[in-house]
Amino acid sequence: MHTDESVNAYITGELLAGKSFHYDPQDRHGPALFVLAEPVARLLGANNFSGLTESQLRLSPVLAGTATVLLFGAGVEMFGFIPCLVAALLFAFAPLPLYYSRYFIHETLFVAVTLGLILSGWQALRKSSLPSAALAGFCAALMLACKETAALHFFAVAVALFVCRFAASRHFGMPGPVPARTFGILTCAWTAPGAPGWKIILAATTAFLFTFILLFTWFGRDWQALPDLVRAIPNFAARAGGEGHQKPFWYYLKLLAGGGSGGIIFALAVLGFFRARGSASRLFLAIYALLIITIYSAIPYKTPWLALNFWLPLALLAGLAIEWIWFATTKLPVRAAVLVSLAAVGSLIAQDTRQRVFLHPADENNPYAYAHTVEDLLRLPPRLAQLARQENLAQPRIAVVAADPWPLPWYLRKYSQVGFWQPGQNPGAADFFITSPEAAEKLGDKLKNFRPEYFGVRPEVLIILWSPWDRSR
Repeated sequence: MHTDESVNAYITGELLAGKSFHYDPQDRHGPALFVLAEPVARLLGANNFSGLTESQLRLSPVLAGTATVLLFGAGVEMFGFIPCLVAALLFAFAPLPLYYSRYFIHETLFVAVTLGLILSGWQALRKSSLPSAALAGFCAALMLACKETAALHFFAVAVALFVCRFAASRHFGMPGPVPARTFGILTCAWTAPGAPGWKIILAATTAFLFTFILLFTWFGRDWQALPDLVRAIPNFAARAGGEGHQKPFWYYLKLLAGGGSGGIIFALAVLGFFRARGSASRLFLAIYALLIITIYSAIPYKTPWLALNFWLPLALLAGLAIEWIWFATTKLPVRAAVLVSLAAVGSLIAQDTRQRVFLHPADENNPYAYAHTVEDLLRLPPRLAQLARQENLAQPRIAVVAADPWPLPWYLRKYSQVGFWQPGQNPGAADFFITSPEAAEKLGDKLKNFRPEYFGVRPEVLIILWSPWDRSR
């Protein structure tokens, strides 16, 4: 379990125990993930933190990732059958979305509701549909309840819509006259005859505010969350500067183009970007993709799971390219060659997925395993259980002394007497100590009758298990 996963697991365990979610403006995200995870875990038999399993927790992002794949079926009317089919296949089988669709973090759910916002918002504008507008507001609130970076996506969507509207009214970038139907799609919320534009906006806003307040106050139990969210703004502005996670502008481009298949998919997406014209929805997609990639690349703070945010438009753009290639000719030999080429690309995708998702998911050379917990830590729980049996201790007292103990709370969740201290604090007496190397130096004589065993936590990060010397010697 990654450190972030273990933190989210702890919060889920607190909810299972009957406690309320409290929004932390310092270093947490919103409640949306836990609204899904808590009932899923409870349905699977968990009722507290110690009873949770990885599978119970990771089923939530699996469900969110599956929902994203299925939502492309609802996008056929907006983007076309082939682009949505290709995007669905890429989300179902490509290594990046598959890797993080079983990662207990907010990103997969965030991407699912982002797609929901785009599809329902388009339907609201195109058909002046109040239910679609309310659904768009609901999805927007879920986005913000997942991660505060939803504001970046709202900005990108708004700018893309504005540019599309300008393009339609000016015939900018559109070959020939713009069909009235296309113009209506872009402008019905503002100017289409008979369209209740103010009702569309009201329905979306009402659904957004209701859902947002309901979730962030944890169904009315914690109204302090609303001012806390405002106070979080400077914290996240500071985090954007990097805080140890700063990467160069081209980091995401390198990440997406990596592996045997990444470069081909990215090249197809670039081709699809230049073919995204003549249709309002496709022009919107291209502009949104360009904006969101540029924004995330310009922010120094970067982690690989954030690439999921623009894998969404890139997968659709790759589908646009394949659609254009397929219909560029009707000659049978050419189409046969296209099918063979696609099969070859599929084989490369399968190979990348096998390596990165199934064979080496926690390897430090895996670009998706960012500061991930190393497999060596899995030796700690059974070793601790073995030592406890040797000492005839049913519930040993375990003192953990480290500046950053995560994900140890997850791996020690079966023990009822575990305490956590910062280096320099006195943990008192304990049957076993688990310390960082720095903290061990400050404990001095307290560890003189204990022997050390070393375990890896993350790449180049160690912890020490201190157990009593064998008294029979």
